[in-house]
Amino acid sequence: MQRFRIQVLNSISPKGLDVFPSGQYELDGDPKAPDAILLRSQDLHRVEIPPTVKVIARAGAGVNNIPVDACTERGIAVLNTPGANANSVKELVLCSLFLASRRVVEGINWARRVAEQDDNVERAIEKGKRQFKGPEIMGKTLGVVGLGAIGVSVANAATALGMDTVGYDPFISVSSAWGLARDVRRAHALEGLLRDADYVTLHVPLSKKTRGLIGAEQLGIMKPGARLLNFARGGLVDRAALLAALDSGRIARYATDFVDGALARHEKVLPVPHLGASTPEAEDNCAVMAARQLSDFLESGIVRNSVNFPRVELPYRPGSHRLQIVNRNEPNMIRQLTVVVADAGINIANLVNRSREELAYTVMDLGAPVGDDMLERLGAIDGVVRLRRIGPRRARLQP
Repeated sequence: MQRFRIQVLNSISPKGLDVFPSGQYELDGDPKAPDAILLRSQDLHRVEIPPTVKVIARAGAGVNNIPVDACTERGIAVLNTPGANANSVKELVLCSLFLASRRVVEGINWARRVAEQDDNVERAIEKGKRQFKGPEIMGKTLGVVGLGAIGVSVANAATALGMDTVGYDPFISVSSAWGLARDVRRAHALEGLLRDADYVTLHVPLSKKTRGLIGAEQLGIMKPGARLLNFARGGLVDRAALLAALDSGRIARYATDFVDGALARHEKVLPVPHLGASTPEAEDNCAVMAARQLSDFLESGIVRNSVNFPRVELPYRPGSHRLQIVNRNEPNMIRQLTVVVADAGINIANLVNRSREELAYTVMDLGAPVGDDMLERLGAIDGVVRLRRIGPRRARLQP
């Protein structure tokens, strides 16, 4: 039986760690020659990732704390857990939707100050409460930018609350489309959504293409007095343009889970201290999902929810001799790989090859053990980034 060393960073839920059988896995914060890294928020950009690491799993959706491009060059799979914390984030978005509308937080803070200064609290509050009135959300238009697991969940919940919900996502997946309530309207352009919405909530990943997605031009399109919610990533919104829009009154409120000094000090900002996934349920779900995906990759070469590898789910058959190959996505690679196997007189029982941008990933089930000579020949092929033999063993796949 193969044994694996997992470097565990941050505080990972025990329910996730329990996924790993103690006799097959060694869990440590600083193991020698780790096979994998399991983490939450630890920043790996300034850390030297050991050459033995084959896979990194994050118990969360965002991977900004992981050097994905560098990992791809080295053939390291980076896994995340999209959807595992969707309900937790959805509930916080809905909470912030109400708070951005009704000025409840300001009212609470004011009431505390009144209580400290005036013994006749009831009279003072009745006299001054009008300054905190705000609109109801029922019947208003909510624009949801990004229809992944969280965006769909928010859109469906808002529709159930009586909002006219409009979604925008040019890359919506089939599964997300199936999960979207039929009353959610689909916008064909971001500009149209921004122009019509009373409230806008962002649920897209941060990338080179989405950084500054909401800038001065987009804020200028939005309705005067609109509310903007950002519980995805801070970099999606141009901060200088946002502050100017808040100062002018163009944007009435900004609620965000990603706060800096300027935002936290602004009276029209609801600065939530990054609580999107801070529930016991979300931490458990993310940890379990990350651990199962990590163990499936190490034990069977199965890839689920990777941000840099293609999805591959070739079931592992007990007794199989499996070969896992990461290579550049170039012509003639499969022929070169299979020629080496054929020259060794070994039959290929099963083969899956998938590609994702510049990377390709191949899993082969062979009819005989893979010798060191064959591994050396395969590794010498120009374009092969990493390869590994798996098994034979008793399969232990997670659902």
